[in-house]
Amino acid sequence: MIEQLRRSFSNNFWTSNRRCEYVPFSQDSFLSLIFRLPSWQLAILSGLLIGLAYPPLHLGFLAWIGFVPLISIFLNESSSSVARYSFLSAITANFVSLYWIGFNSGAGFIPVFASLIGAVLYLALFWTFLGVLLSNIHFWTGKGLFVFPFLWVSMEWFRSIGPLGFPWLNLALTQTNYLSFIQLADFTGSYGISFWIIFLNVILYLILKSSGNKRIIWLYPVGLILSLWISGNFRITSISNQIEELNFNVAVVQPNIDPNQKWERDHRQETFRVMHDLLDEATKSQPDLVLWPETALPSYLRLSSPDRVPIQKKVFLSGIPLLSGTVDRTFNQNGEKEYYNSSIMMYPDGNIQMYHKVHLVPFAEYIPFSRNFPFLKELNFGQGNFSQGNEYTVFTVDSIQFSNIICYESSLPGIIRKFIKRGARFMSIQANDGWLGNSSGPYQHFELAKLRAVENRISIVRCANTGISGFIQPTGRVSEKIPIGEKKVIYGNIYFWNGTSFYTVFGDIFAMLCTAVICIIFGIGWFRHYLK
Repeated sequence: MIEQLRRSFSNNFWTSNRRCEYVPFSQDSFLSLIFRLPSWQLAILSGLLIGLAYPPLHLGFLAWIGFVPLISIFLNESSSSVARYSFLSAITANFVSLYWIGFNSGAGFIPVFASLIGAVLYLALFWTFLGVLLSNIHFWTGKGLFVFPFLWVSMEWFRSIGPLGFPWLNLALTQTNYLSFIQLADFTGSYGISFWIIFLNVILYLILKSSGNKRIIWLYPVGLILSLWISGNFRITSISNQIEELNFNVAVVQPNIDPNQKWERDHRQETFRVMHDLLDEATKSQPDLVLWPETALPSYLRLSSPDRVPIQKKVFLSGIPLLSGTVDRTFNQNGEKEYYNSSIMMYPDGNIQMYHKVHLVPFAEYIPFSRNFPFLKELNFGQGNFSQGNEYTVFTVDSIQFSNIICYESSLPGIIRKFIKRGARFMSIQANDGWLGNSSGPYQHFELAKLRAVENRISIVRCANTGISGFIQPTGRVSEKIPIGEKKVIYGNIYFWNGTSFYTVFGDIFAMLCTAVICIIFGIGWFRHYLK
């Protein structure tokens, strides 16, 4: 009886018209029942599973199975249908994982809502193109399942390039709570993690499709997960035994100041008082460096002597340098004002050093392509009109070199390696996620720093206005952190790995190789189909 049910299920399973029909329960077909849902339901199911896999829900394992329903659509529907269902699935996943964009209290309802809708739709286009391309490759060559991991990596890589690049939602982010599974990032970058997630989904799809002894076939995904877990744990142990604790202590200040009130005249003095008090507290333990968050004070610190001098006096008396986030202003060759989201280092000897944010948030801090088309700067959606910096600044304190990035820059896989190649031994991150409240955004933002630490095998110190601040070791382990919504100062030593990761040296070569594979297979498939 069970065998008959299995055969009946297999005969009807892969038809294009997948309507819900009653099928008697059998052990062999139970896990495959979802495929009898209509394609639009499969698309939404995939979107929900993938969207829920992102922090802070600790459901990263959902990404291991989330693409299985979507794979069925890729391989069994027409290209036009694949486009529609891929778009639907992507919209679902993006809304679930990026809803926090709509919580931005720093702008009005209309621009915030437009930003959310725009981001969701724009990012969904990449899934749509991927689905159509995969569908065609499968139709031409029958190798759709084989190319899917390569194609996904290529898509993520292209999605991260240029002024509209948005690598925030790379699948690697879903795995940051499983440190063992992200250790390969020091070879492949975060793209290697995305590769094995898609590969695991492909294996599971084949298992559900197979009519063989599934008890034996299940050994393949279990073996893959165990292999990654064992090798990852070995790598963590190996790196942990190799890292050394530098005699360099950093004080991280999380002031927990409401960013909506910081720039109001009535709250200005209170903000200065809080930051001065926290600076006094931070220097009592005699750290080597004090770190303040992004735009810590409502002031152009480099330009405003009345605001800067009292801080510099404390830096001089304590002998401890301070790195603070600030806004800055200069004049270009045409005499026009240019504004920057910046960091200012104040040294005890009175010198200062600046870093201007290199990669700005599109449509939030600037309008993309406005440098080439100045008229775009006249558009006002409630965004800032900052200019991009062009220098990868390296700071030096007590002969220890390090660099700093600001907020959104931590989502970019390749930016930190540029600082390291210029001599930085560790990285600091300044952020102000207070605009997003207690949504998923700040939690995802903190988890991104883990990926950057593992990719480049460096320590990262993160300082956020309202949280999450903390210390991350080269293995991705968090040694200490401050939760969201707390005013606190924490101290931590920097750990240094005396080596250079493969990713730091070669960058996104894994993603490039995946793209090369796709180009070759696509070219062969197209040639055979149209020119045979």
